Amino acid sequence: MTSSRTIYCLQRRMCEEQTVSLVDVLEEDEELEEEASAVLAGSDSDHCSYPQDKDEVNSLNKYSQNFFGVYCTCGRPYPDPEDQVEDEMIQCVVCEDWLHGRHLGCVVPDCVELQEMICESCMKTHSFLWTYAAHLAVPGGAVEVKKETAEEPTVPTKEDEVDDAIEPSCKRSREEVEPRCRLKELQAIGQKRVQSGAVFWPSAWRSKLCSCSICQVRLLEAGLSFLLDESDTVLAYENKGKNSEQRRQEHDPLMSALDNLNRVQQLEIIHGYNDMKTELKDFLQRFAAEGKVVTSDDIRQFFEQQSRKRRRVDAGAFYCT
Repeated sequence: MTSSRTIYCLQRRMCEEQTVSLVDVLEEDEELEEEASAVLAGSDSDHCSYPQDKDEVNSLNKYSQNFFGVYCTCGRPYPDPEDQVEDEMIQCVVCEDWLHGRHLGCVVPDCVELQEMICESCMKTHSFLWTYAAHLAVPGGAVEVKKETAEEPTVPTKEDEVDDAIEPSCKRSREEVEPRCRLKELQAIGQKRVQSGAVFWPSAWRSKLCSCSICQVRLLEAGLSFLLDESDTVLAYENKGKNSEQRRQEHDPLMSALDNLNRVQQLEIIHGYNDMKTELKDFLQRFAAEGKVVTSDDIRQFFEQQSRKRRRVDAGAFYCT
């Protein structure tokens, strides 16, 4: 079934181009269905999830400016009737606001759909993220490297030697229980990134964040504990939706019916479908070559011809038997 969004897009294109082919309709509808599957992810289109909610009211809900229909640092609606610039909007994974590419304060990298973005405002609010950005983020910002100064070697005192003789087993046990802090190690390297503009992160960057107890508390207090969850990413969510849609297609009633047919019947149906697909393509190409618009009467006439042709074939087969 063609979605309402598809109809809207087609109406808009018809206003702009005056004509649209059926091939365009089918291709755009298929593209929108794939996009919807990715966005809806694990949702069930046949059952409402509202009764499954644990709490009637979620006190942790936050309502940003998006709740009032405005977005980005410019605080404009989307689509903006006064904005004539074509500009893709990208969502920040922290504040979840949508920002225009030209308002990010940085160059948008290629393959942006495979990357996560944290806006400049969130980066400055959670300043420790700049340390990670200097080492993990997609290249784009200028990088400064702190020069290491040579330190004179220290000579251990007798007290140090005694402490080392008494405490090594305790130190080892603590290190085995508590992993080293990756954030401190990155800070010690001294590599820094210019702290301006949004930051784009490559896939799997979350797995490289420090998960020691101190950093876990820091992320919890900042409301960023979800960054340690690799299954929380938009890409993982979209893949979940695509896999769910694929599973639903595998259990499609039509496919189940085909499974119950013998091989000869299956081949007949497949060949019939491919023949009709080829004839429909040729039928539409004739209109495209002549610059004509395909009307509903043309489509109706095409399928009536297909139906008459099928009846003749069935009658001939019955007569031969």
